[in-house]
Amino acid sequence: MSTKVRLVLHIGLSAFIIYFCMYAFRKPFTAATFEGLQLLGISFKVVLVIAQVIGYTLSKFIGIKFISGTGFKNRATYIIGFILFAELALLGFAIVPQQYKSIFLVLNGMPLGMIWGLVFSYLEGRTITEVLAAILSASYIIASGMTKSVGKLLMTNYNISEFWMPFYTGALFIIPLFIAVWSIEKIPPPTKEDIKNRNKRVVMTDNDRKKMFSQLAPGLIALIILLFLMTGFRDLRDNFVAELWKKLGHGNSAALFTQTEVWITIFILFILGLFIFIKDNLKALSTMQILMFLGLLLQLIITFLYQVTQNISPFWWMTLSGLGLFMTYVPLGSMVFERISSLFKFKSNAGFLIYVADAISYSGTVLILLVKELFYPKTSIYEYFTQMIYICSILGIGCLLFSFFYFKKRFYALK
Repeated sequence: MSTKVRLVLHIGLSAFIIYFCMYAFRKPFTAATFEGLQLLGISFKVVLVIAQVIGYTLSKFIGIKFISGTGFKNRATYIIGFILFAELALLGFAIVPQQYKSIFLVLNGMPLGMIWGLVFSYLEGRTITEVLAAILSASYIIASGMTKSVGKLLMTNYNISEFWMPFYTGALFIIPLFIAVWSIEKIPPPTKEDIKNRNKRVVMTDNDRKKMFSQLAPGLIALIILLFLMTGFRDLRDNFVAELWKKLGHGNSAALFTQTEVWITIFILFILGLFIFIKDNLKALSTMQILMFLGLLLQLIITFLYQVTQNISPFWWMTLSGLGLFMTYVPLGSMVFERISSLFKFKSNAGFLIYVADAISYSGTVLILLVKELFYPKTSIYEYFTQMIYICSILGIGCLLFSFFYFKKRFYALK
């Protein structure tokens, strides 16, 4: 086995396990429906989802400076400390009266929003970053389904209540988390070849951040709007998948949370891993944008065919529409910004752009849910979900086309 393959396995599997475990502290509560419960006239589950996203979004704003300016010291301590704090918040969620539970999901979301940037800092700036990023991204695609499956099993097979289930689910993943963090701390830094091809990643000052964003603002804003749309839509699918499967006639199957995501994960791992072979950063960025365009198109076409011809089963509609979503969302979540950092040679790290985009994009989740509750309260989640596929895909294609031509033009103008 070659040194590079061993390095991919070491870094990739460690990062995969860390982020997979993080999802066990973030997503299992969405496997519960909290049926019949409300707070201030709003569905209690919607309140909980919004509460956690508010905490998660706040951490992204804090992370713009924290992740890009902290450097590479004490990352393991931060990862473990943040996740243990999130677990304590789930304990509070289980114990306190209903009217205070949302506060503890805000507290749960705040530290968890930092984990992506801390883990990605181990991966960025390497010639193998695309493979590593694909593995890391695969973790949240499959972990979201699998940790919800665990939560569902705890409720159905062990009679654990909807409120205690998130705490117990998280507790099951603490030991593997510790082992994976210990493992990733053992990896070597980027090589001279990595630095030559991908630019050296350094701590950024306020002036560095302002300079980079101002120089690339139009293209970055287009990508941020696209990520805003896709994050809101992804979280709608992710947080209410239990309700969607119930509407589609599969409400009692815990395994379905995982089965659809496995097929998506296999494809995403394969296709994005191929980007390691594209050395030219501009060509890689353009190819990623083409892949994202195809993903948006797939969402539109498969949903139209499902609704009009009805020849596609619910399983394959959920799987293929989810594939289209993640073909767009996964590259945009890290790889696109990694290549932008490599292409334009600013004094930078990818964490800065990722957290600027995430800070704004996660407010898309709150907006989409509030629009549903305030303006379309009688519309079912299923109907709203299908409408959002069309809206997010069409608007997203416009943003993507603009960014595609902008970054090409900007690169040659600065060359």
